[in-house]
Amino acid sequence: PTLLSWMERNVPATYQAILRADRSSMERFSGHGSAMAQAYNHMILPLATRRDKVTQVRWGIADFEHRFCRRPEGMWLPETAVDIETLDVLAEEGIAFTVLAPRQAARVRPAGAADWIDVSGERIDPRMAYTQRLPSGRSIAIFFYDGPIARAVAFERILSSGEGFAGRLMGAFRNDERPQLVNIAVDGETFGHHHRFGDMALAYALHHIQTNGLARITDYGEYLAMFPPTHEVEIVENSSWSCVHGVERWRSDCGCNTGSGEGWHQGWRGPLREALDWLRDATAPAYEDEARRFVLDPWRTRDDYISVVLDRSRENVDSFLQSHTSMALREEERITLLKLLEMERHTMLMYTSCGWFFDELSRIETVQVMQYAGRVVQLAREVCGDSLETAFLERLALAKSNLSEHGDGRRIYERFVKPAKVEL
Repeated sequence: PTLLSWMERNVPATYQAILRADRSSMERFSGHGSAMAQAYNHMILPLATRRDKVTQVRWGIADFEHRFCRRPEGMWLPETAVDIETLDVLAEEGIAFTVLAPRQAARVRPAGAADWIDVSGERIDPRMAYTQRLPSGRSIAIFFYDGPIARAVAFERILSSGEGFAGRLMGAFRNDERPQLVNIAVDGETFGHHHRFGDMALAYALHHIQTNGLARITDYGEYLAMFPPTHEVEIVENSSWSCVHGVERWRSDCGCNTGSGEGWHQGWRGPLREALDWLRDATAPAYEDEARRFVLDPWRTRDDYISVVLDRSRENVDSFLQSHTSMALREEERITLLKLLEMERHTMLMYTSCGWFFDELSRIETVQVMQYAGRVVQLAREVCGDSLETAFLERLALAKSNLSEHGDGRRIYERFVKPAKVEL
């Protein structure tokens, strides 16, 4: 959603082409569009509170509906990071399926069978959909992508030949008549940025398969409607596609890094998350208490605030406020309520996953999440009277940089975040 909002402003022709492609896919695939929704701002959901999970999913759905003019069937989880609570939130919000890495499957069984089959270590068959039963009584379908082919696309230069790529995809089918789906998942920037002309190889591979009648091109929604799951699965909780240690890459020095500095550590990840968790937990009661002066349900109001994020016109803001308040607000009260909601929006933005993904605390991605946190601190002082910065910086100082000139999180915050603040 955040990328599409940038594209809408800066590359509108490409943005419109994406929307047209989804409409075209609905015509091709029995009414099932190929676009998938995503949790709003790439937060690692297993590390989030349930309340934040719900808002992230609801915002992702609302943003999708705003752009694609339809309800999403599936939702991509940032970094495919998953736990049972996240899947339950997806199912509760009407999401039919998601996509995970093969190593995120623990065991499977035919529907109704008593005995489970251990498929850990990427031994799951990725050519079908599975059902994950949830403690709430709900369920959700899960597709697992073909890991070896996905790695070949990402790292083994299989995109140097569109025909070779098509052959690798076709080679993944079993030689029988059972319904089966060959699917992969890779970063979008693989096709062109990581591998020049990779987009051309992808286009040629699909053209080669289709024109030669080798297989039927489909999407997840259509396949799920045609061939509902016949097997159940249990996931590996707190797992992801980009950290072999689960979700530790976003909270500890687990060893996952991009190799940019010899002898560097990522010990700063834990203190950074702990500082942000403290800030979130310090501002949540203040938000709830202050917002309740104006609205009956502060957290439902936050969930619905995405409508203002998508359209900040005076008319739309007026409509939003009228639908959530039981009284006419004075101008200063309107401003206070909107500042409270912006404080909550930035509280979620500060968990954007790339802040932890790379190797160094002073990188632009991590500074960006600190800037979001700085906005939370600023708004908390303005609307709640809470001076949280000193205590926040004490915690941030425990995050140590690999570069002596930056020292720690406190120094980085004072050097890069404070000068970026705008005071009105």
